[in-house]
Amino acid sequence: MDKIHRFLIDESNVRGELVQLEASWQDLIATTDYPEPVRQMLGQAYAAVALLSATIKYKGTLVVQVNGGKPLNLLVVQATSEGYLRGMARWSGDIDAVPATVDQLFGEDATLVITVQPEEGQGERYQSIVKLEGETLSDCLTAYFEQSEQLKTRIELAVGEKSVAGLLVQKLPGEAKDADGWNRASMLAETIQHDELLDLSAEVILNRLFNQEVVRLFEGDSLRFKCSCSQQKVEDMLIGLGEKEASETMKEQGSIDVDCDFCNTHYTIDEVDLARIFSESAVTGNDSLH
Repeated sequence: MDKIHRFLIDESNVRGELVQLEASWQDLIATTDYPEPVRQMLGQAYAAVALLSATIKYKGTLVVQVNGGKPLNLLVVQATSEGYLRGMARWSGDIDAVPATVDQLFGEDATLVITVQPEEGQGERYQSIVKLEGETLSDCLTAYFEQSEQLKTRIELAVGEKSVAGLLVQKLPGEAKDADGWNRASMLAETIQHDELLDLSAEVILNRLFNQEVVRLFEGDSLRFKCSCSQQKVEDMLIGLGEKEASETMKEQGSIDVDCDFCNTHYTIDEVDLARIFSESAVTGNDSLH
């Protein structure tokens, strides 16, 4: 089972997260044959959303999304407070030879969108949209925290053959006993090598990076790939579409076919299904949304 580890450097007033994902990453890439540059960027984003999910203090979902890029048109990764991860990407054209860098994959006009969607009664929805700026996705996310959250943050991301990993250090509000602690922690975090981040245990990594610091490492929390699509959600979508429009689509196509972008699960609704869906909707009083 994949895990995310939290740690604190108390005297420096620094918090951190370290995540290593193998099983959940393998589950994700098994759903789609991603070209290597897309796989690299999606892997970085997948590790990043796992790191950021640790900031969710209530039941809900965190989404990191990049829109409007070329040739990588869309990248979405999602994490829930229950530890479920999923992600997907869309691209256009022959992308295999494109360097796996932010500027080459996304171009100049892409935006970074971070959304926190709490469950009902758990708080208000939050969304921040900023221009995608930086040479790497790590740089872009670091810039986001400085601009939108006013939090000094450093993120390191790595994608290997079988796994992805990430390290986050962040300065907590308030005065620290060690005035230079944040600068030191940030510079040390930047020295981590990708193979170390991917292959070494959390204990060994933290000992190598912060061997002169007093670090408190907490027990890891489990993470796994899980898509939230379902037959019921497809049926709810059709109810929202409305009986008239759904019936017209059925007449034109003979069936209504829906593919999940995240896990490639295929759903087929036939005429019998459609009749049942709207019959049950009428009984339960589920109003159509238009």
